[in-house]
Amino acid sequence: MPVRPPILRSLPGGRMDAGAERETAAHITIRSLCKRFENEAVYDNFDLDIPRGLLVSVFGPNGCGKSTLINMIAGLTPVDAGQILFDGKTIGEIRFGYVFQNYREALFPWLRAFSNIEYPLKLLRLPKAERKERVERLVAHLGVKIDLNRYPYELSGGQQQLVSIMRALIVEPEVLFLDEPFSALDYEMTLFMRDQLQRIFVETRTTTVFVSHDLEEAVYLADRVLLLSRRPAQVADFVTYDAPRPRTAAALSDAEFVGVKGHCLEVFQREVRRG
Repeated sequence: MPVRPPILRSLPGGRMDAGAERETAAHITIRSLCKRFENEAVYDNFDLDIPRGLLVSVFGPNGCGKSTLINMIAGLTPVDAGQILFDGKTIGEIRFGYVFQNYREALFPWLRAFSNIEYPLKLLRLPKAERKERVERLVAHLGVKIDLNRYPYELSGGQQQLVSIMRALIVEPEVLFLDEPFSALDYEMTLFMRDQLQRIFVETRTTTVFVSHDLEEAVYLADRVLLLSRRPAQVADFVTYDAPRPRTAAALSDAEFVGVKGHCLEVFQREVRRG
């Protein structure tokens, strides 16, 4: 049966009204975030609340700082000022997963797929038997049909990226970050991986932050689309798309999808013209 996420109502600047706050509390709270590269401000007093259990797509003009944002939230890029909290905790106090854009460089080539997936559990010093059981349980739960005894170079691009996603999920993360994870894949594999990601999200309901350079993809996968302005980036809009899941190709011609995509395109073009 289709899963319908909570209905949210956005206000200008990405704020939620009181009714929405009651329905879905913020999981990630960002306040007064600042980041400069050389002499240019990428973020300057940036505020954002990311709701719990939703998939949020990040979209905006080239160079606006989409990847920089999730890298700062994930603690991979240091902030110059500001605060990022996860239910009042820092990134070092929670479990999170990160899927990088370049799957060819993300996996350890000297480890088989199974060992790549279990690697985070090794860092957590879990016993070998428990690591094996957790990997096998995740693979069975997702219905993955991959020979995990193969090395990354023996797998297709989509299979490698699926291994990367499973490695991010194996720690049962509170938050999952994905930085343009399908950009290096061909179109057929991209469609397959979109369906896999959607299935994983429906299964886990993990708070997910997904960077995309494809507006159709950003809307199709999202519960909310975070539209960023040009630098220094601000919230141009935080748009709700509450179509039921799982979504299929038929959703792309649905009136609600077309309307949300059209609105996002208008906001995006407005921000581009400001540059």
